[in-house]
Amino acid sequence: MSVELEMPELAESVIEGEIVKWLVKEGDHVALDQPLVEVMTDKVTVEVPSPYEGILLKQVAPEGAVVPIGKPIAIFGKEGETLDDHHASAPAAAAAPASSAAPATETASSPQAAAKVTLGNGQPRGEVSEGEKAVLGQSGRPLAAPAVRKLARELGVDLLRVRGSGEGGRIRREDIERVSKSGQKPAPSRSASGTRQTGESPATERVPLRGLRRVIADHMVHSKHTAAHTLHVDEADLTELVAMRTRAKEKAAARGIKLTYLPFFVKAVASGLNKYPYMNASLDDESHEIVLKHYYNVGIAANTDEGLVVPVIHEADSKTIFELAAEISELADKARNGKLSHDDITGGTFTITNVGSVGGLFTFPVINYPEVGILGTHSILERPVVRDHQIVIRSMMYLSISFDHRVVDGALAAMFVKDVAESLAHPDVLLMEGG
Repeated sequence: MSVELEMPELAESVIEGEIVKWLVKEGDHVALDQPLVEVMTDKVTVEVPSPYEGILLKQVAPEGAVVPIGKPIAIFGKEGETLDDHHASAPAAAAAPASSAAPATETASSPQAAAKVTLGNGQPRGEVSEGEKAVLGQSGRPLAAPAVRKLARELGVDLLRVRGSGEGGRIRREDIERVSKSGQKPAPSRSASGTRQTGESPATERVPLRGLRRVIADHMVHSKHTAAHTLHVDEADLTELVAMRTRAKEKAAARGIKLTYLPFFVKAVASGLNKYPYMNASLDDESHEIVLKHYYNVGIAANTDEGLVVPVIHEADSKTIFELAAEISELADKARNGKLSHDDITGGTFTITNVGSVGGLFTFPVINYPEVGILGTHSILERPVVRDHQIVIRSMMYLSISFDHRVVDGALAAMFVKDVAESLAHPDVLLMEGG
């Protein structure tokens, strides 16, 4: 008997997942625990194994669909079963007494649920805002024969916007021709690569906003619309830190550790957060309370081929420079290979974005909401500066901080950055204070 696979609960507090990529085609035999589909939650992509063995009859949720936890994403059947068999069994299941089974949930095999299955463009099926509305079959698709579907594609008619005149609302050729002549706006078509073709110039390409790029977009917009972003910039003299790192690189390499400047930045930030607790906070908008956090989990913004992710160094204040370096390297590898877990990217209290390798003078980064601050670290360059009335060459770096002015005042942010700069200028004192 066929069975529906629901969107699994992949992590605590996650309420939905996006279908990034199906790893098995419809009609293929699937083994138990075989990788079935890639699902993205937050900024983590998880490979979901199949809990069933059998034939994948249907991918209920297409790639790009965002599906709530517990809603169907696929239909499985035994060898020889078809999707029609599944549909035929659905009415019988619906008629079963409530006492004979667990409470029924709405599934994609029912017309009511099918009307809620998300399309690839993010619009729920059945919720057509303009024109006519099609009658949907149990599969969630408009009722139409293959030849009618082909005609609709050729004429650029969206089947969801056609009211069928056939039995049970089935769409006929005459319905397609009628809607086509009425001047209905053609449905955007997609190429095999998933790129929309819209009748624009051939030099124009539209790429679906999916996966990590969609998550980043949503997160950034929410942050900008919620937090009161404000910028402060200072500079730090890293001459002594450059010398210390140069001396320590060989010992670090002997332990298999690549020693960059980032562990020192994390250490200095953790020390500053301890002194300025309002920088290590969040704002509960519902209760109108500032939440001060007495733990120091520093996120490191990392650029990958898919987009920006922020793995988190938990309890950064309690770790040595070498321990921080090893953990940063491990998280960076996991980020590049798409292997970050949900725990790796959650629980952060403050974020560092290191753009030194990219160049530029300084940045105005977007706050990693609901945190209240993000520190930008930049290129370390030798510049002439004045020391004791003398012009000398020092290794200098700009520090920029974006902070949420609802929680943090400008003076406090400036003092925090000054403290971080002082710690980096005197790394020996930093290490004596912080271990």
